[in-house]
Amino acid sequence: MKDFTGEALDFLKDICIILLIVFVLRTFLVMPFKINGQSMYETYYDREFILVDRFSYRNLPFFWQTQQVERGDVIVFAPGVSKERKYFIKRVIALPWETLKIEDGKVYLKEEWASDFSLLDEDTYLSDENNEKTYIKSDTSEYIYEVPEDRYFVMWDNRNHSTDSRTCFQSCSVRTNYIGPEEIIGKVLLDAGYFNFKTFSFTHPDLDISTKPKFFSWLAEYDYQ
Repeated sequence: MKDFTGEALDFLKDICIILLIVFVLRTFLVMPFKINGQSMYETYYDREFILVDRFSYRNLPFFWQTQQVERGDVIVFAPGVSKERKYFIKRVIALPWETLKIEDGKVYLKEEWASDFSLLDEDTYLSDENNEKTYIKSDTSEYIYEVPEDRYFVMWDNRNHSTDSRTCFQSCSVRTNYIGPEEIIGKVLLDAGYFNFKTFSFTHPDLDISTKPKFFSWLAEYDYQ
């Protein structure tokens, strides 16, 4: 039978192993977040818990091939514009070297080797309230965004109730319209929903809608071209 000292050392060893596993998981594999606000309505809702994949976008040496950021990915990143709100969740709309045009509420895309703009079909993830109603501060004029190398243009799904790449996430005097890979935490892997313990269901207490968990690549299998 072990003495008290031996039991204490075994306990501390177990605690250290658990802390090490949690550190590795949070640093390299996954990271939990709780959504605050309605910026991604109707894809994700306020108070929902999500799990972010931190591994897929990592640049690993030698033989390991990781995923590239793709149009339609919902990502969490840190743009460095607010101490109160460190992390943002948004959808990738345009990729490096692409040109985006916003005019009269519609979003047009010209891919890297294309000669003309094509209307971006956003029916799959935008609500009727937001689809073809993308504006820059209520302005319907033409806006052109040329995405630089190794940068991305992102927007909320709740287009006109939040700030995103259109307005540099806060102010274009603070930063540019685009985000880089160094700012990206990862992409949404799992939406655990919001469990309402008062009603013992996945019904949102404010919106009275279902927030059941949505697993793996939710709305990520559509063709966003």
